[in-house]
Amino acid sequence: MTIHSAQPALSDYCSVFKDYLNNLCQGKRLSQAETEYAFRLIMEGHVPSECIAAFAVALRMQKEDLPELLGAVTAMRNAMVAVPGAPAGAMDVCGTGGDGYNTLNVSTATAFVLAALGVPVAKHGNRAVSSQTGASDVLSALGIPLLSDPAALSAQLKTHNLTFMAAPNHHPGMRFAAQARKALGIRTLFNLIGPLSNPAGVKRQMTGVFSTEWLSIIADVLATLGAEMAWAVCGMPDGEIQGIDEVTLAGPTHIVSCEQGKKNTLLLEPEMSGLISAPVSAIRGGSPGENALALTELLHGATGPYRDTVLLNAACALHVSGRVSILKNDSFDTRALREVISVVSRPLDDGSAMALLQDLRLSSSESHV
Repeated sequence: MTIHSAQPALSDYCSVFKDYLNNLCQGKRLSQAETEYAFRLIMEGHVPSECIAAFAVALRMQKEDLPELLGAVTAMRNAMVAVPGAPAGAMDVCGTGGDGYNTLNVSTATAFVLAALGVPVAKHGNRAVSSQTGASDVLSALGIPLLSDPAALSAQLKTHNLTFMAAPNHHPGMRFAAQARKALGIRTLFNLIGPLSNPAGVKRQMTGVFSTEWLSIIADVLATLGAEMAWAVCGMPDGEIQGIDEVTLAGPTHIVSCEQGKKNTLLLEPEMSGLISAPVSAIRGGSPGENALALTELLHGATGPYRDTVLLNAACALHVSGRVSILKNDSFDTRALREVISVVSRPLDDGSAMALLQDLRLSSSESHV
């Protein structure tokens, strides 16, 4: 199907989109260019909510492939409000959501630990869509205003090694899909493309995925789009069939990494870390207020499964940052991993991670005035 540069009438936009939808319903695949154009139409407000929902479900039913995911992410990146001037080595650590476990905010806590260690973290997040408390929800409960001005976010990142970018501020076109996503209440391609569209253009990323079947394709997308180092991770809690979008102590974590142009498959067992295994229920979250209280207690040095899970995620993320290595001969080096876990525990024990939260709260409030 030819994509024309002229601006057709709204009915023509809908006709093109419905052609794509009809092809999907017939079991056909969309090319990267077709998917990119379809998402452009969505983000420009040309597609009715009912058609967006049908499109998302049709893609999911036959499992989105690499060209489709690349097309969607490219459209997102081309339309986003970017944050300029990210420091060299800046990274993101985030999850896709959609796993249904409703855990405490692991990647948000991990971001504080990393930043306190001097790693620039441009954290991309959203309010809850398919979970109970998203990153933006817990930050609001912590009293950290979410900045929208790209220059202010850039300055905050340079000053504090940490900034939180609320997805709606940077992907305004996604508001046209919000009603469809909320109505569906299930994971769709929209869960995948958000974490792959970091507004600061970071080149290092650890992305949690809700299913092991997505690990390879997520890593491929990040590598294709220029990542220097990318880990796609999915924990598989013992006795469960649903993966969790983070490194876990509840069972093995499956990882696909792209480092220095090389793709590798890794398996991390909880016992390798020297930390105590714990079921997912041990880090079950609740309301934004409940999660904010747990995160505050964690940054004040509280011990337990939440802390241990954050430490394990932070150790892996510190490797992705390039500051340390926890691998040897394409496998986990148990000794190195445990040493790095000791390193990432320091900001929780010496108060520097908590001090960072307080500084960020103050700087955000001043910039928000």
